[in-house]
Amino acid sequence: MRTIFKQEIEQLGNDLIAMAKDTSTAISAAATALEQADLDLAQRVIDADKRIDESQRSVDEQAVSLLARQAPVASDLRVVVTALRLSSTIERMGDLARHVADVARGRYPETALSGRSHEVVLKMAQQAAKVAEQVVRLLEDNDLDLAASIEHDDEIIDAMHRQTFELVLDENEPLTRQEVVDLVLLGRYLERFGDHGVSVARRISYLVTGDLTNAVVEVPEV
Repeated sequence: MRTIFKQEIEQLGNDLIAMAKDTSTAISAAATALEQADLDLAQRVIDADKRIDESQRSVDEQAVSLLARQAPVASDLRVVVTALRLSSTIERMGDLARHVADVARGRYPETALSGRSHEVVLKMAQQAAKVAEQVVRLLEDNDLDLAASIEHDDEIIDAMHRQTFELVLDENEPLTRQEVVDLVLLGRYLERFGDHGVSVARRISYLVTGDLTNAVVEVPEV
């Protein structure tokens, strides 16, 4: 019976990793769609979000089933509860990637932004894609140094997010009303994506150490 339980715990972890990989693919593709005004790629990101949603439901069902049937304790309980939390966080990251793709699709055949605004948002999107890749590795390895790196790198996204507001307020930056809306929304989506990456990092730190200090990042809904 214990062997079966361990196999189910391992499967739960593998499914979370697969979900994170899908989210990483989504944000990377959304960044490319934003850069190149690629309509087909943007639509693929939007369509693929259904798979991430289904993965979340599957992970949650597995976790609840384990809680009901096995009544895990100590470290095993931390694994199952953390999986429930992480599935929601990773699903939200997938939603944010879809939102970025929505903007790219909505501005086709043009890019959503131009000039400095385009450059800043692309850098944010590329940094978000890096965070997503780090999240995958973190789920695979539970590396606390990598968790700390994700938290540190989030400051880069936050700094670029502040730049988007500076551009909106810059009278010398020729932005249309639509570009102002796109810049504010994209900046918010990508900044929130980074925040969710930090949430994953802190939950993994809790999983490894059992220390609840700073284990949760409250990320407002977009």
